[in-house]
Amino acid sequence: MDVQHYNQKPKRKAKFFSPPNILKAKAGSGGLSDSVLDRAQDLLENHTVDFTPLAEGYIKQMKQGIDEASALGRPTDSEKAIGKILMPCVQLKANGSMFHYPLVTRIADRFVQFIEVVERLDEETLDISNAFLTTLNIVISGKIKKDGSKHGEALVAELNGACMRYFEKHKTQINKKR
Repeated sequence: MDVQHYNQKPKRKAKFFSPPNILKAKAGSGGLSDSVLDRAQDLLENHTVDFTPLAEGYIKQMKQGIDEASALGRPTDSEKAIGKILMPCVQLKANGSMFHYPLVTRIADRFVQFIEVVERLDEETLDISNAFLTTLNIVISGKIKKDGSKHGEALVAELNGACMRYFEKHKTQINKKR
């Protein structure tokens, strides 16, 4: 059940910045030879860089954001608080597959889609955030590469189910605000 944004309308949108391409300005335009592209592809597919330290840093940042929002003791719709949880997860989503952790990318993507549509951080959304955080931590610390097979599917399905139950429970409140 990979329903985009859990059938909800996104509350936040990514901002795209197009910085000047300084390297292109210096080097000029043109393509790369097939041999350079083949070597780059080989490097991406066969590198042995350990993703764990980088991922653990993002996990720590995510946890700090969740803990700070929990410490408020009240719901918050602060974009700053939401961003402190969201941004490290976006990094996990972006880097997971590149480091041979597609399950991390998939879980992080589902969490990003959840956070993009919640109105505020409250006890329930923070509980769901902690569930995603715990799952990501298990996958990374367990070095579960590839897709995690049937167990990976079950994890993603359970997280999706928690999000769908949340939106179903709050359907009347959400519909009033539309």
